[in-house]
Parts: sequence; C-alpha cells; structure tokens
Amino acid sequence: MTPKDRANRAAASMWSDDNASAWIGMRLVSVDEGHAELALTIEPHHCNGHGIGHGGITFALADSAFAFACNSRNQSTVAQHNMISFLAPVHKGDQLIAIATEVSLTGRSGIYDVRVTNQDGLTVAEMRGFSRAIKGQLFEDPVEEARS
Repeated sequence: MTPKDRANRAAASMWSDDNASAWIGMRLVSVDEGHAELALTIEPHHCNGHGIGHGGITFALADSAFAFACNSRNQSTVAQHNMISFLAPVHKGDQLIAIATEVSLTGRSGIYDVRVTNQDGLTVAEMRGFSRAIKGQLFEDPVEEARS
C-alpha cells in the first residue's frame, strides 16, 4: 500500500465516524501522508453576535484538518495541544479551506501547521497543532501488523 493509499483509507475510516465535522458542514478535499485539506462554507448558523464567523468554527475546521493529517499513517493520533491566531474576520458565504502540513514527526509526537484561507486566498487563521500517537489503528493493515 502506498502512503497516499494508506492516508486515503485512514481518512475514509475517520470520516465515516466523524459526526462533528460533517454536522458543522465540512468537506474532506484531499489527504496524503502528513497532509490534509478540508473546506467549509460559512453559513448563517456559523456566525456570532457580531455577524462574523465564530472563531470556534474556524478553529474546528483547522483542528479537523490537523486530525486528518496526523492520522494519515493509520496510527491513532490525538491532539495534545493546539494554538490558533485569527488574522482576519470570516463572513457569511466565505469559502474556507484549511490546509494542514506536517512540520515534524519524532517518535509519538508530531507538529503540524494549518493555514485557513478564504475564497480570495486571504489567510484568516494560522494554527499550530501538537499531536500524540496512542495505541491502535484506524483500519486493519496486515502489513503493519506483521511488522509489529
């Protein structure tokens, strides 16, 4: 199995049980080893009392992209720590895309950068995610189990 095939199978397994991302309205665009892209259209129910996109929604999109990137090797992995900077407001109708890229993977710990942009290419948020691998896999991979 190629790394891209493994990432796609891991993403399909995660997506099938990811009720939160689907409920918010996210769409999985692409995955590869250490990389993921998710998209979201900002709807009225994503907006806060100021009439702009709620920061928690932008964070959720970035966090989900981070999750798909750090689980792309079929090793169950969770967030250990995340930090986000909101750089520009998000508005109803904006088409957001979050691109997560692996910066470092050493042992069970990883670091991922996530950039969230709108339809004009404007960066609206930057997130850094720190991951920790835990026991288990997203799908049975006989090749990986034989190596253990």
